[in-house]
Amino acid sequence: MENNANNLNNDNDVERELTDESADNVINEPVNESTDDVINEPTNEPTDDVEHELADEPADADNVINKPIKKAPHKTKIGGQALFEGVMMRGSGKEAMAVRKKDGSIFTEVKDVPANKWYQKTLFVRGVFNFILQMKNGYSYLMKSFDVSGFLEEEEEEKNEQLTIDEELTVDELAMPVIDPEDEQLTVDNGQLTVVKAKMQKKVKAKKAKKEDDGKALEGFLGVIGMVAGVAFGMFLFMFVPTHTFTFISGFINADISGLQSLSEGVVRIILFVLYMWAVSLMKEIRVTYEYHGAEHKTIAAYEAGEELDPENVENLKKYTRFHPRCGTSFIFLVLAFSILIYSILPIKSETLSEYFRLSLFFANLLRITIQILLTPFIVAFTYEIIKLAGRYDRNIFMRILSAPGLGLQRLTVFEPNEKQLQVAVSAMLPVIPENKEEDVW
Repeated sequence: MENNANNLNNDNDVERELTDESADNVINEPVNESTDDVINEPTNEPTDDVEHELADEPADADNVINKPIKKAPHKTKIGGQALFEGVMMRGSGKEAMAVRKKDGSIFTEVKDVPANKWYQKTLFVRGVFNFILQMKNGYSYLMKSFDVSGFLEEEEEEKNEQLTIDEELTVDELAMPVIDPEDEQLTVDNGQLTVVKAKMQKKVKAKKAKKEDDGKALEGFLGVIGMVAGVAFGMFLFMFVPTHTFTFISGFINADISGLQSLSEGVVRIILFVLYMWAVSLMKEIRVTYEYHGAEHKTIAAYEAGEELDPENVENLKKYTRFHPRCGTSFIFLVLAFSILIYSILPIKSETLSEYFRLSLFFANLLRITIQILLTPFIVAFTYEIIKLAGRYDRNIFMRILSAPGLGLQRLTVFEPNEKQLQVAVSAMLPVIPENKEEDVW
């Protein structure tokens, strides 16, 4: 992942300078001895030995002079998200989405990113707010990608029927004979009313626009309902199921295993999360989205390595890994892992809560879940900082060990993309790259 072209050019310049300098020393040096003495005298001085080696062993000289100088790869602030048939990229100053439309063309939209507020930059505070804002922003782009890609487009059959929009017409207009919309105008027999086609078309257009507005409002409402339902399902799956599963097992074996509650619940959560990721990856539409996830990662990796990004030629992107230490999948896994540690340290066992507050075990479980939900922002904030460190020090052995499980889990959420998907990812990436690279340092 290193770009050594400039280094090689600089090394070649150094080599040429050494050659020229050596030549000048030989040609311009004053000759005080006879020619025969110079030719026949053994050369034992160090300078002559070096010149002799450079002349007789050019391969070794090349190895010394042209040895590549390793540079640390550029770490970018740019992050992204896979969409349906598309990718969203967000940089320090701009964000862009690119979506493949049904006709094969690529739709792109670029927006300015507002400056970060203090709570988006403050250590151990920024994680919670950035996570919420990214979720909100990402959901908005995901919904738009469904619309732009044509996935939600319903094929409407054009109706060749006579114009009968009774709810839009006046009583007098309802009394008119049936109107052919192709007629420029129609005069009623009594000569008192003339209806112009333009007026009727305006009414039709207004009604169509009203339906579209109502459809967007309904879509937004359903989107909110879907988000709330998703959160509720997630809480049920990852909070209620592990807690009540432990309660059931504890009662079934009739033994005091309350000390293992946090560990067992955490393990169940991770198992459920892995199974959930695997199950949804079997869906065709989700698999395509996961392929765009891979395109997003490869594009960022290529950019960090200094590769040229061209949507017309993405061959140079294929060699890069589709896994990334700052991926959201790794983040969620670390949140689950750290929750096990924190919940194990804090004394919030269901039996303890039941005895202290004199609650039934069922309500003690609900109280325990409530406490865990209240602690989640702190776990998210801590995990966010760990992910930041993992991205910056990804060569550190400790960070590599910490990132390994999340990178392994990405095999369920990040698939190998094709060329067309890479083209979309590059189209989303290019608009957000700042002109000044110093503004884009992780």
